[in-house]
Amino acid sequence: MEHLKERILSEGKNLGGGILKIDSVINHQVDATLMLEAGAEFARRFADTHPTRILTAEVSGIIPAMATAYALGLPLVYARKHKPITMQEPVFVEFAPSHTKGGEVSLMVSPEFLSAVDRVLIIDDFLATGKTIDAMARIVQDAGAVLVGVGTLVEKSFEGGRAALQGWDVPIESLIIIDEMRDDGQIVIRE
Repeated sequence: MEHLKERILSEGKNLGGGILKIDSVINHQVDATLMLEAGAEFARRFADTHPTRILTAEVSGIIPAMATAYALGLPLVYARKHKPITMQEPVFVEFAPSHTKGGEVSLMVSPEFLSAVDRVLIIDDFLATGKTIDAMARIVQDAGAVLVGVGTLVEKSFEGGRAALQGWDVPIESLIIIDEMRDDGQIVIRE
């Protein structure tokens, strides 16, 4: 994913406190071609896990998850942060702290779209502390489904998310791994 790496290095902004702004690529404006490439790469890396459904959290995870779902020919389910009136009880609900929102968010999935017959691949934009992905994994577990893997566009290795997710014993694939975000604004990407 050399193109993604180049975009992060040329357009990404280190805002301090571990926050990486890549709004021109995924979090505000979307580079659709790049996201379709990322989806194809996730599909290649996770094809052997035989997922039946892709799961992500709204909002920023939807784009890479949609591209992956498209490449694999699978449905995409996204965990809602606010319960719409159309979502009937009971629902699967877990909570996770939000680094960028500065508080805790709820993640909700209807049992209508996630059940014990599913093999679930979680795709998200970032792996930082791993708490949002862990909450989604708990939803998969609550549904009686099988978690088969986790894929992220960008992993910030210095925040320990990969280690926090090791208990799930599934493959974790990140297209870009950032090892350091320096005080001088430099972003250090693993080769």
